[in-house]
Amino acid sequence: MEVSVKDLAALLGGTVEGNAEGKLNNLAKIEDGKEGDLAFLSNMKYEHYLYHTQATAVLVQADFKPNQPIKPALIKVANPYAAFTQILEEVGKALHIEKVGIEQPSFIAESATVGPDVYIGAFAYIGRNVRLAKGVKIFPHAYIGEGSLIGENTIIYPHATIYHGTVVGARCIVHSGAVLGADGFGHAPLADGSYRKIPQLGNTYLEDDVEIGANTTVDRATMGETRIRKGTKLDNLVQVAHNVEIGEHVVIAAQTGISGSAKVGNMVQIGGQVGVSGHLRIADKTRIGAKSGIMSDIKEEGQTLLGAPVMDHRLFFKVQALLRKLPEMEYRLRAVEKSVDD
Repeated sequence: MEVSVKDLAALLGGTVEGNAEGKLNNLAKIEDGKEGDLAFLSNMKYEHYLYHTQATAVLVQADFKPNQPIKPALIKVANPYAAFTQILEEVGKALHIEKVGIEQPSFIAESATVGPDVYIGAFAYIGRNVRLAKGVKIFPHAYIGEGSLIGENTIIYPHATIYHGTVVGARCIVHSGAVLGADGFGHAPLADGSYRKIPQLGNTYLEDDVEIGANTTVDRATMGETRIRKGTKLDNLVQVAHNVEIGEHVVIAAQTGISGSAKVGNMVQIGGQVGVSGHLRIADKTRIGAKSGIMSDIKEEGQTLLGAPVMDHRLFFKVQALLRKLPEMEYRLRAVEKSVDD
């Protein structure tokens, strides 16, 4: 597919500085750009690549002005990162647009409802009373358990497992190896030191526009539901335990674990390898750095927190600076103690 620089700028609501007639047929990183490529510049630490790239056009901030001569045309938009993401979305849609129909062998229960324009790949399993809405795409070897509901234009990639009764909203993406609706980790301790499994009778509910990364798990509730609200994105290898509630437009990076019945507010950002204790609340717009430990409620909105247990990021950096000085401080303290003893 080929598009001119000026036509792409019009689509994105931007303006062109340079050759507006150039032809674009590929997307590339700015450092790898060549003739026909479109790149983007949103982080100014990569600006130096702009003066050497061979890309035909580069998306930049509307007020950006180069300080050296450049080869590519500049497409100026309000947010180059968002504009580039929009283009990637359109390309992604094009890759799947022809995926319609039912491949064989696959299993579809007689009581299942399959909407129009659905794709079901070979070796997929669609259980009893499953409902697949319009435009759903189920890739090969995916499992959709009985009574589950999959909303319009949702994509379920190969080897994803959707347990019984799970609800997945519209335009969601569930990547390979993800498991939705497995039992929560509930075991009652007995007098003899053994454990008795607590039946997990609730369900798992994903609202619209949620993305679940590869090998991420979202457990079903003991009772009630585990719910992930609209627009939330989970990276690969995230664990969401039973009865957790995650708010709208939350982003959670890989290897984070959220314990049972925790409640995460809206627009929260959580880095990789964060641990969240059970039964606590995290306020809206909280930002939590990688490898942090959340052990109590975060009540104030909009904080940036680091450490285990977490603290304000400014205090965290002061503590880290002091830690580097501890050997010297110990030496000086011993010297003072010796002086006092003498």
